[in-house]
Amino acid sequence: MDRETLHSCCNLVKSGRQSYEQPCPSDLVDYIERKDFNYSRFFQKYLLPNRPCVLSTKFTEDWNSRKNWVTDEGKPNFRKLLQCFDDTPVPVANCNAREYNANPKQILPFKEFISYWKEYIQNGHSSTKGCLYLKDWHMHRTFPEHNAYSTPVFFTSDWLNEYWDTIDVDDYRFVYMGPKGSWTPFHADVFRSNSWSANICGRKKWLLYPPGQEENLRDCHGNLVYDVTAPILQEKKLYPHYHEACQPLEIIQEAGEIIFVPSGWHHQVYNLEDTISINHNWLNGCNLDLMWQFLQSELSAVQKEISEWRNSMETWDLHCQVIMKSCTGIDYKEFASFLKVIADNRLSYLSSCSGSSGPKCPRPVSAALATLGPQHAIFDLQRVAQTLECMLNDEDFKRLEPSSLSTRPDALLQQIREAMRTVL
Repeated sequence: MDRETLHSCCNLVKSGRQSYEQPCPSDLVDYIERKDFNYSRFFQKYLLPNRPCVLSTKFTEDWNSRKNWVTDEGKPNFRKLLQCFDDTPVPVANCNAREYNANPKQILPFKEFISYWKEYIQNGHSSTKGCLYLKDWHMHRTFPEHNAYSTPVFFTSDWLNEYWDTIDVDDYRFVYMGPKGSWTPFHADVFRSNSWSANICGRKKWLLYPPGQEENLRDCHGNLVYDVTAPILQEKKLYPHYHEACQPLEIIQEAGEIIFVPSGWHHQVYNLEDTISINHNWLNGCNLDLMWQFLQSELSAVQKEISEWRNSMETWDLHCQVIMKSCTGIDYKEFASFLKVIADNRLSYLSSCSGSSGPKCPRPVSAALATLGPQHAIFDLQRVAQTLECMLNDEDFKRLEPSSLSTRPDALLQQIREAMRTVL
């Protein structure tokens, strides 16, 4: 990131995001053909404005997965895949079944899923077992030595995986493998993160709605629709605001292409052919405010559900946090720890840069920092500081007694401010 980009981004930090909601999209989505597309340009044109786009096959043509997992005919190479993964347990969803607003999953040996997939193809893409879809498989975490792909530079400022790699608990890097006809119901990604998804082989159809439009796709009880193509949406008594929703942005993603799905864009996805894809959920300073807004909204929903015990339960606020974490995977305490890990990495990096006698900064904890440089680290810290300020002024957060937390947000904010005065 260059200084001019940093300056414009700093102005955005000071003014804040104008609106979470975005206008209805046009039928066109930008297509980035060349691998030498400038990061600063991508940052300003897509990351900050929260706009989707598609990257060409040039970004994936050198990936090992595109060479080894795919036949010369462009189909999944079952023989090679079995050699790699054989008995590995993998999560498999049934697209023909529904549990709440998702598909139920089971754990199967990889070879059993491939056997099913072959049979499914031979039977004209049908099976008495239903349409099974291997999804949300943490392949990279289990087999890092495979070097199946490399993350495009536009998506390397990835705080989610930086944090979860640091605490060595989980990650948000996934592989999906599914037959023609498999699909994912309507949803937005975890913590309102961004996602990028690359087709190793096969084709997908994406239906995307910009942030805010999902409110028109709720039923009279406030529940989000499961399938945005379902005829039941036409029933005005059940879906009173559906007629106010814009038409979705429809994108056909070809083999080798990568789609960038921004924060809060609800989407529904279909595999038009037998398809393998790689997906990361990720967030950074560009959409950190949206993650904080999401957590506030989730806590508010929990508080509403158990409001009748508010006055009779001494630890009601803590119970709300426990319930929120069980539903979303994170609470305010862990969010504060998340911000500290991200800030500490950047503070350490900038400190080493200022103390370095050479022309380049020493290699930081996060590889992305080495690639994106100190200006990006400064932007990141300013976004963390802005969010910490919001947290410290939040009444629900105050009731958790922030001073008693192992991560002291007020101390971290002061540390960032002092570092910024030195650096800037």
